[in-house]
Amino acid sequence: MRVARTGTPSPLAPATELTAYRIIQEALTNTHKHASATRAAVVLDYGAHGLRVTVTDDGRPGAAKGAGTGHGLIGMHERAAAIGGTASVGPRPEGGFQVVADLPVSLAPTTV
Repeated sequence: MRVARTGTPSPLAPATELTAYRIIQEALTNTHKHASATRAAVVLDYGAHGLRVTVTDDGRPGAAKGAGTGHGLIGMHERAAAIGGTASVGPRPEGGFQVVADLPVSLAPTTV
């Protein structure tokens, strides 16, 4: 596995840190369980107002090691949306799978 960081790291809201961690965790778990991949890469791209998390693998189409329910992918979308971010997941044209999550650096205050 390869991990890379781009941009200038800045303090993240605790919820953003946790969301990034859990999305990476789920993406790598899926790579291990389902992709028959030999490589995975995680890139953390720090921007002025957001963190982009990208997880890719080189899994082969149709080579899944096990069937899944898809709840992990849904969970990634829900986790990102819960803090005002987005997530996209799917196969890459060149093969393998990719997860991209755009998460806010800081969170807007909530009103109750």
